[in-house]
Amino acid sequence: MIAATEQLSQALATIAAQLRRVTVQVQDHRHGTGSGVIWNPAGVIITNAHVVQGNSAQVELADGRQTRAAVIARNPQRDLAALQISLPDLPVAPIGDSDRLQVGELVLAVGNPLGVTGALTSGIIHNLGSVEFSQRSWVQADIRLAPGNSGGPLANARGEVIGINTMIVHDRGFAIPSN
Repeated sequence: MIAATEQLSQALATIAAQLRRVTVQVQDHRHGTGSGVIWNPAGVIITNAHVVQGNSAQVELADGRQTRAAVIARNPQRDLAALQISLPDLPVAPIGDSDRLQVGELVLAVGNPLGVTGALTSGIIHNLGSVEFSQRSWVQADIRLAPGNSGGPLANARGEVIGINTMIVHDRGFAIPSN
C-alpha cells in the first residue's frame, strides 16, 4: 500500500512539473497578472481575453525567460485570447479531448494565483456542459482557484490540457473546454 501511494505521489509530481513548464505568467500592466498555456511550438499561447485587454502583454516562462507577446486573436464572448511569442525551444502542452471527460475525474490546475508562480491545485470534475447563467459549455471542477489562475491549464490525470481556467463561481472552478 505504501509503495502504491509513493508511486502515485511521484506520478503526480512528474505531471505537475510538466504542466508548470508549459504554463506562463501573463502580465498586462493595466489588469494585473494571469496565466497562459503554450499551445504550440510556433509560440502561440492561449489565455483568457480578460487577462489581456491591450494589444500586447509581458510573458514570463517557467524557465525565467521573459518576452513581449502580441495579441493575435481575441474572442471576448468566449473569453479567449491567443498571444504570439518568438522564442526558441518552447515546451508545448499536450492537449486532451474535453469531449471524453467524465464527472469524478481527477483534474489539476497550474497558474499564478495571487503572485505565487506555478502553483498547483487538484480536484475532481463536478459537472460538464452549460449552467443556468450561461448557455456555453463549461468544465466545472471542485478545485481551488484564485485571481491569477485565469488563463492557466486545467489538465487531466495524464497531464493533458482539457480546459482553460476562466472563473470561480460558488467555490468551483470553471474552465473553457479544450475542444
